[in-house]
Amino acid sequence: MEQEYHVPVLLKESVDGLAIKPDGIYVDLTFGGGGHSREILSRLNKGKLIVFDQDADAYNNRPDDERLIFVRHNFRYLTHFLRYLNIPKVDGILGDLGVSSHHFNDAERGFSFRFDAKLDMRMSQNLKTTAADIVNTYSEQDLKRLFWQYGEIKKSGKLSGAIVEYRQQTPFKTTTDLKLIAEKCGPKKEQSKFLAQVFQALRIEVNREMDVLKSMLMQSGEVIAKDGRLVIISYHSLEDRLVKNYIRSGDVDKTNAEQDLFGHTDVPFKAVNRKIIIPSDEEIAVNGRARSAKLRIAERL
Repeated sequence: MEQEYHVPVLLKESVDGLAIKPDGIYVDLTFGGGGHSREILSRLNKGKLIVFDQDADAYNNRPDDERLIFVRHNFRYLTHFLRYLNIPKVDGILGDLGVSSHHFNDAERGFSFRFDAKLDMRMSQNLKTTAADIVNTYSEQDLKRLFWQYGEIKKSGKLSGAIVEYRQQTPFKTTTDLKLIAEKCGPKKEQSKFLAQVFQALRIEVNREMDVLKSMLMQSGEVIAKDGRLVIISYHSLEDRLVKNYIRSGDVDKTNAEQDLFGHTDVPFKAVNRKIIIPSDEEIAVNGRARSAKLRIAERL
């Protein structure tokens, strides 16, 4: 039974970016509703598609296709499972990062401040730490760090102080508990944006999203065959910065590649699109999730 998921963002542009060979082997790192995967399958003949998703709803949404191999784990284990499947190299990897509207609209998961729910935010129920655990146990300094680093909240100290003060009386349990405190700390004119930044920061921390992305990018250079493609859709500057750095330098933490004595650089990929590809106004009008999307495509050297 297929469930309602988000409309895939930059569908044609991203799948075109894979330069698919009908008999090739490809990876979709974030199956979700399967929109990108179904488009990839439509362009394959005898090829294979390996998809990753740790969410049970995504697994239940998979198509019945013998060319598809579903891995119910986080894509940080990319290399491990390709070895397990005896697949040394793949011809392309597609990653549509971020959180699907399906998760935001599922009140019980606690991803959105629009619903009153348990303060959870785990992509997989196998994870031990919830958002409630973080706001109830992290030090004020650690809370300040994560809201600044992952939410890009300038006055993160005010928010972290308010959280620590509140929890001394009663622990945070629900999204509403956090929303009521956060609302007092952000600008009234941009309240929804501020709350989105707060919840984003916690979600990234709960699911270790930056660490997972860094790990996957470094692995991609090992598993993508020569002339294969790396295609990544990101939704906020933190993700895009890591992807851009890796394509430019071969290192997620460096903006430019190092040169040897002869001026040569050793980078695994070259950018296919020098400028980021963004959705058209028409796509944004019908798909709000596309508003902040950025697409980068790179080819394995």
